[in-house]
Amino acid sequence: MKKVVKFGGSSLANADQFKKVGTIIRSDEARRYVVPSAPGKRFSSDTKVTDMLYSCYEAAVNGEDFSGQLEAIQERYQEIIDGLELDFSLADDFETIRGDFSSHAGEDYAASRGEFLNGKIMAAYLGFKFIDAADVVRFREDGSFDDGKTNELLAGALEETDKAVIPGFYGAKENGEVVTFSRGGSDITGSLVALAAKADLYENWTDVSGFLIADPRIVKHPKSIETITYKELRELSYMGASVLHEDAIFPVRKAGIPINIRNTNIPSDQGTLIVESTCRQPKYTITGIAGTDGFAAITVEKAMMNSEIGFCRKVLQVFEDNGVSIEHMPSGIDTMSIFVNKDSFEEKEQKILSDINKTVHPDHIELESDLALIAIVGRGMKSTRGTAGRIFSALAHAHINVKMIDQGSSELNIIVGVKHEDFKNAIRALYEIFVLTQL
Repeated sequence: MKKVVKFGGSSLANADQFKKVGTIIRSDEARRYVVPSAPGKRFSSDTKVTDMLYSCYEAAVNGEDFSGQLEAIQERYQEIIDGLELDFSLADDFETIRGDFSSHAGEDYAASRGEFLNGKIMAAYLGFKFIDAADVVRFREDGSFDDGKTNELLAGALEETDKAVIPGFYGAKENGEVVTFSRGGSDITGSLVALAAKADLYENWTDVSGFLIADPRIVKHPKSIETITYKELRELSYMGASVLHEDAIFPVRKAGIPINIRNTNIPSDQGTLIVESTCRQPKYTITGIAGTDGFAAITVEKAMMNSEIGFCRKVLQVFEDNGVSIEHMPSGIDTMSIFVNKDSFEEKEQKILSDINKTVHPDHIELESDLALIAIVGRGMKSTRGTAGRIFSALAHAHINVKMIDQGSSELNIIVGVKHEDFKNAIRALYEIFVLTQL
């Protein structure tokens, strides 16, 4: 069996965390390729190394003396090296970084050094080969990611070594200019390595034991999700559930490689397994509940709307022309409601309303703001009767009025809209009826 393992910044914040990671990797010979992030916070008021690098580089660009900031970063790494009792030095690397900062090598280059340096320490600690991501993760000249070339380069490099460390978060153009993914991009690198290595499993180690059925900031001690499909994960991520970088899903999904979200601090927990499909029956009717607030609804009303060909298209065209994305669109015989992000809509509110009036001449337009959308997701819903009834029952019992309900034909999820002030209570009510009560 072949595994690729990625460790987040909290898992590599200091020497003690490094030792936990080392124990995890050495406990399973299948864990052959390691993707580390930059050191995260050691304590709540601490600063992540990536943020320290951004600040240091900004000082360099502004012509300020950045020596003290760079030395503070070097001390962070030296603390890890000393704690691991390694006969290893990053002195030459920091001299190179000093020169590159002085010559303004770029913000992406500056940010990438966190993973680069941590990768070198990890390779020395494990006795693995170090492969610089700049040599194997390729971006095009316009800055877009080149997945075909990356897979070719990575596969070639991994064929030549049995065990290696490949730092996450960055790659480079053909000319060597470093380019980073968005924050959290080490998840993407891990996924790319798993694809190139033809891994059997991609383990993503972080500071939580996988996905939880509901947000722990809203529901006290929510239960964890044992197995989730990519489709379910996509639905929950869309509504704000975030443990894994969304773009990390696609490379491994294409190859049918499962992802296992694990907890570095509690390695005995099996975490959450993310798969393409499964025969495993979920423990509960639902897999998870996730929600986001900050929406507005625009309801357009016109008599005989249903007989007017192109009416809906014309209304949607107004939003498209104004650059506003639509989230959901429930409709009735003479009405259609458009749910949009409140912030993006407010900027162009009057222009959109004016354009709708000019385009379709409605009888009435009604606006409602401060709405929240909640997704109830689960593959078990398809084979369970009365799921929508239980949703309405739970919300009614909690004295919550449903503003909108939307269910896709896949029967994988049901989305309800509620007022902002009812948002948290709605999630608690749904969790109680589907998880705690288990009617």
